[in-house]
Amino acid sequence: MTDSIATIGYEDATPDQLVAALRDGGVRMVVDVRALANSRRPGFAKTALSAALAEAGIGYRHLRALGTPPAGRQASREGRPEEMRRIFRAHLEGVEAQAALADLAEQARREPVCLLCLEADPARCHRTLVAEAVGLPVKHLRSS
Repeated sequence: MTDSIATIGYEDATPDQLVAALRDGGVRMVVDVRALANSRRPGFAKTALSAALAEAGIGYRHLRALGTPPAGRQASREGRPEEMRRIFRAHLEGVEAQAALADLAEQARREPVCLLCLEADPARCHRTLVAEAVGLPVKHLRSS
């Protein structure tokens, strides 16, 4: 049983730095909460990332339903974080997101889980809202 849920952003990290931070944080499972688990940054697209994590003994899951919808991503890119949060909170109330959130909460109580997204600053990222919705204390890991 775990007593918290972690989050991490890979924006300023290399894949090796990310893996090291996850290991140091005692993470056993990374839950990718990007709507689209692809990246222009080498090593951070779903296939490459899951392979690197597996090599390090860390599991990987992609919960697309907990990703930010397009309008929220647009608001974030345009520097409107409050609008992104409003859009994402409404998204979290949906049936699919609620089911994914319940599944995540159950898993986070069983093993050390870390939510992953791009944004380095947890205060600017929807992953903090997801972590808070799980109902466990949140710890933010740094990957760089």
